[in-house]
Amino acid sequence: MPLWIVYALLLVMPLLFSSNIIIGRAAMAYTPPVTMAFCRWVLALMILLPFCAADIRAHWPRIRANLPLLLLMGALAMGICGAVVYIGLGRTEATNAALIYATSPIFILIIDALFYGAALRARQILGIALAFAGVALIVLRGEPQHILQLRLNDGDLLIGLASISWALYSILLKRKSLAGIPTLAVFASVMAGGIVVLAPFFIFELMITGGLPAEPRAWASIFGVALFPSVLAFSIYKFAIKQVGAPQTSMFLYLMPVYAAGLAVLFLGEVLHLYHIFGLLLVLPGIVIATTGKVRA
Repeated sequence: MPLWIVYALLLVMPLLFSSNIIIGRAAMAYTPPVTMAFCRWVLALMILLPFCAADIRAHWPRIRANLPLLLLMGALAMGICGAVVYIGLGRTEATNAALIYATSPIFILIIDALFYGAALRARQILGIALAFAGVALIVLRGEPQHILQLRLNDGDLLIGLASISWALYSILLKRKSLAGIPTLAVFASVMAGGIVVLAPFFIFELMITGGLPAEPRAWASIFGVALFPSVLAFSIYKFAIKQVGAPQTSMFLYLMPVYAAGLAVLFLGEVLHLYHIFGLLLVLPGIVIATTGKVRA
């Protein structure tokens, strides 16, 4: 596939991920965090299975051989980056969460260097610095002194855990044992692993809350979260990692706060400020610098 198509999909991916902020907000108002995560991924798996069931059957021996790995990836991506994120968002400010979660690409580069021997090039570091500066400008609302008001709490720590978890998940997608298995078959298997991990916590939460949400709008929101930031966004993410690698793919996650601001303006009536525009002018060049070209020796 031509690289321009891959990068066009990568520009759409963070928009789909960001929809979780808008759609998921409604679901969280009527659904406990683990129930939301569990129902999200069950619905997502139901949506995806018709498109990959044949590939799962054809590659079942290799999938079965990788069950422990797939279970771990499900725990990281659907458990920690699902339910734990929802719990963390209920205990910290959105500014804290966005700034902390934006460090995920940095963890990916560090883990890639530590375990796979990838070099941390000057160009990558410069691109990360520019993109992170753009993200920081947005989440600090254009006033750097706001960073002095940030205080770590248990919610911040949970979001930090999710950031590291996402980095580990992204790196594990590169395991050679998964090579040759179709992308959607791997993703569906990871989903199933995440559902298995979430199931006992989901049952426990049901016992406490008394049952599933009854509000139709809650289920409409859960379905939207299952389709857009789950099936579509994760599928693009998994596909792009195979095409251009985890570090390059993860850099586009820096666009999430930019897209989230735009969605908030469109659907929540929030105001677009100059710092959003200046942040974008830092984020986009940062992505280009970090993901294109080669560094001279």
